[in-house]
Amino acid sequence: MLGPKLAKFTRDYPDVVLDITADDSRLDIVAGGFDAGIHFGEYILKDMIAVRVSKDHRAAIVGAPSYFKSHPKPKAPHDLLKHRCINFKHGSAGLYKWEFDRGRKSVSVAVNGPLVVDDLKLTVRASLDGIGLAFVSDERVEPQLKSGDLIRVLEDWCQPFPGFFLYYPSRRQQPPALSALISTLRL
Repeated sequence: MLGPKLAKFTRDYPDVVLDITADDSRLDIVAGGFDAGIHFGEYILKDMIAVRVSKDHRAAIVGAPSYFKSHPKPKAPHDLLKHRCINFKHGSAGLYKWEFDRGRKSVSVAVNGPLVVDDLKLTVRASLDGIGLAFVSDERVEPQLKSGDLIRVLEDWCQPFPGFFLYYPSRRQQPPALSALISTLRL
């Protein structure tokens, strides 16, 4: 997603040091001493300035063909309560409740399963290994969906949502490096 743009930034601004901290939790960037953060738009506080840096995303509920040999495909989000699901932990925010939208209806499901991870690569790997169903971004599993290594379910409940935004507090004096980074990453 951001890799090529960050590479361009480091080439265009060789004297600027970009200090990146990868943390999935929803931390306070001001208290943490950060100039900016990148997160899904829905998690950004209203008093922050937000700049879109990715296209919309769409969730995909996926499982391996081997998983579906012994488990029926869920037809509605609450059917997931009868399935083995791979939970994702967001740092101190705890386990992610799987969120679904269809039309005007929104549903949140606290799924159960044999595995809790805090890394999306592990989530996909576990799903490929038949451990259970995973909730991931569709672009993360696009090759596995095309190859048939993963099967998507509940597609009609997974509507697009705003993707990632770079966000920062409103200030009179914005560091020049932050201005340059915003220009590089902005869609």
